[in-house]
Amino acid sequence: MAAYRNLILLALMLTLGVVSLGAFVRLSDAGLGCPDWPGCYGKLTPHHAAEAIEAAVAAQPDGPVTHAKAWKEMVHRYLAGALGMLVLGLAVMAWRGRRDTRGGPALSLLLLGLIVFQALLGMWTVTQLLKPLVVTAHLLGGMATLSLLLWLWLRERGDASPGYFARVDHLRGSAILALALVVIQIALGGWVSSNYAALACTDFPLCQGEWAPAMDFAHGFALQRELGETASGELLPLPALSAIHWTHRVMALIVALYLAWLISRLLRTPGYAALGLALAALLALQVTLGIGNVLLSLPLGLAVAHNTVAALLLAALVVLNYRLRGR
Repeated sequence: MAAYRNLILLALMLTLGVVSLGAFVRLSDAGLGCPDWPGCYGKLTPHHAAEAIEAAVAAQPDGPVTHAKAWKEMVHRYLAGALGMLVLGLAVMAWRGRRDTRGGPALSLLLLGLIVFQALLGMWTVTQLLKPLVVTAHLLGGMATLSLLLWLWLRERGDASPGYFARVDHLRGSAILALALVVIQIALGGWVSSNYAALACTDFPLCQGEWAPAMDFAHGFALQRELGETASGELLPLPALSAIHWTHRVMALIVALYLAWLISRLLRTPGYAALGLALAALLALQVTLGIGNVLLSLPLGLAVAHNTVAALLLAALVVLNYRLRGR
């Protein structure tokens, strides 16, 4: 099943690219570059929809539609579609060769279902006008796809089977908790991004010159609402954005301290030092990028890198949990 393993690896690399490109689209305000789905004004490409795009720009010069934003959005859709085809191919190969795979076709079929749900979230992201809950769920779906593909690839590699790495039972619970904390922090980061709350605090380590500025958690974390609005349709106040940003910061501190403690344990565990060093490097880079985004007013490159490194940190913890799992 060498072809199966190679296809998994290709899908895994493409998923990382799609996740990063999705962050680029979101952070460059191109999420509504084509306000319909799956095409662009009913056309296959923005080139074919040029007349409609020009009319939209003429009607709203400062609106969400431009030629550049349309291309950003559609390239993301093209790559996401290609990923969907790869995962479909994996599911077919896993089913047809189910006696030859290491764990059967169940995980590949689960991935196929997840990709279908991701496509629906992508559609709802556009049709529901970037509703924060949908956008955040779409981000988490991408991270889940990355994690499951990585797990599948590790499983199908013969040298990563249970028992190849030393089993350290006392670390298993700690690694699972680390993974859960990072997932929660990614969700909070998605909530910050989808609500455009990254610049609610422009100083560090203080926020608006205070350790705890005025905050409105009720409106900030109301899930069922439109972008920039409260659940009742009023303009989302600054204290709500501050609550979102501040919560992400506090959780970042908790995650960083916990991972630092886990890394110190990995460095003292035979066979796990290299992974501990990788986690340490990713953690240091992620903290630096987070602080840099605040102090430099969210430059696009740093913001996209912050999303990508979050995905890599998650992937490293998936690898750790795979190695630590029982027989």
